[in-house]
Amino acid sequence: MNSASNVPSVAAVDWGTTRLRVWLVDEAGKILAERRGDDGLITAQAAGFSTILEGHLAAMGAPEAMPVIICGMAGSRQGWLEAPYVTVPAPIGAILAGAARVPGQRRDIRIVPGLAQRQADAPDVMRGEETQLAGAGLPAKGRHLVCMPGTHSKWVLVEDGAVAGFGTWPTGELFSVLAAHSILRHSLGEQPQPVASGNPFFQRWCEQALAEGGDVTSRLFSIRAAGLLQDLKPDDAAACLSGLLIGGEIASASRRYRKGTESVVLIASGALGALYTEALGLAGLAVRTVDADEAVRAGLIEAARENGMIAGSGVAA
Repeated sequence: MNSASNVPSVAAVDWGTTRLRVWLVDEAGKILAERRGDDGLITAQAAGFSTILEGHLAAMGAPEAMPVIICGMAGSRQGWLEAPYVTVPAPIGAILAGAARVPGQRRDIRIVPGLAQRQADAPDVMRGEETQLAGAGLPAKGRHLVCMPGTHSKWVLVEDGAVAGFGTWPTGELFSVLAAHSILRHSLGEQPQPVASGNPFFQRWCEQALAEGGDVTSRLFSIRAAGLLQDLKPDDAAACLSGLLIGGEIASASRRYRKGTESVVLIASGALGALYTEALGLAGLAVRTVDADEAVRAGLIEAARENGMIAGSGVAA
């Protein structure tokens, strides 16, 4: 390891399905350089994971022997190396420390494992979000509820530094499927515009979903009917659907996890983060927002520490 300031000691990589992000990090955990590309899992399966990674590192001037810590879909069954799931409950620090080493490489390359919930009545998995959890700055003690919205939104219960349980709500995927392949496609149009958090239709339909405990299926066709009977415009129809689904997700997750918790740590960025902040406020929950990009970077740095790639004590176990 190199103790000199502003000299890269480790590369941190967030390797998703379609995108790749690489950061060079010094011994103190400072970000020195960043590079992004469209060569995620799908591209890497054809071009080769090592080829793509080494190409990015060479372009950034990374030393040949510098270690690499990776999170995300590179560790999936279809990825570079399947990093075995860690069964919850599990301490966050121990999850990071269990990074799997990629064999046959000239440098030390390790992939952070995902998490598995093996309950017979609630099986679930996550991969990539565990690293955001590690970088969210959660207190070492106490009970904390975390929401990570997206295509497959994750709600995670963390107790005294350990992941106690989690659940997945495929809210983003449901919106896409309903908008493109259901009767609602006639109401939303071919290219639904991004929904603004201040849209009154989003707020109203979110409040309805919250008030009815997340019973969204009985409301879905009302969006189509409102277009026929009340001249609901496509952009406002999209806001209705978004509010309904997000409100339903929050109502459902609250029933499962909210007991003893009056606040939520929201790990999100951009417009989606704004929508969830609005919706969580409508649900009466206090929100502490953590930028998703910052969280994954911080989590990868903690993983590098836990695996001895840079100095430091890592996250609390």
